[in-house]
Order: sequence, then C-alpha cells, then structure tokens
Amino acid sequence: MRAHLEDIHLHRIDPALNMRRFYGLTLQPTLFGGVSVIRNWGRIGTSGQAMVETHDNPDEAHRALRRLETMKKRRGYEVPGTGSRCDAA
Repeated sequence: MRAHLEDIHLHRIDPALNMRRFYGLTLQPTLFGGVSVIRNWGRIGTSGQAMVETHDNPDEAHRALRRLETMKKRRGYEVPGTGSRCDAA
C-alpha cells in the first residue's frame, strides 16, 4: 500500500511579513483498515496544531493528501531548500 510512503513537509517563509510557517501531511494506517491524513501546521519552532481526517479507502486518503498539498503550494508553501524564500532562512 502506498499510504505508508507519504510524508510531506512544506515551509512558507516571508521575512517582510515576519512569517515562518510549516505544514506537514502524513498518511497513517488505522487499526480498522482505513487510512488517516494527519495534518500538522504552525509557526516554525513550535509544535503547532494537528488535525486527523480518516478515510475508509487508501486511494481516497491519497487524493485528499494531494489536494491539500496542491492547495498549500498555491498559497506559497514550498518544500524546504527548493525555493529562494526558504533558502534565506
């Protein structure tokens, strides 16, 4: 199952706005055969907040993870070390 392989970490850093945020997405199997999408977000250096969204079908969970990743990248989040804003941190 590909659900075990998903672990996405994104950063959004903008020194002009004093913004240093992280967003994490992980797929985790449940005890009942489903898959949970675990979201973790907050200011870099803090533990942040978390939310769990459980799906019965692994493919549904994978689609939800990709949808969230795409949405965050549209809002300016990047994989650490790949963008000019993240390199400045």
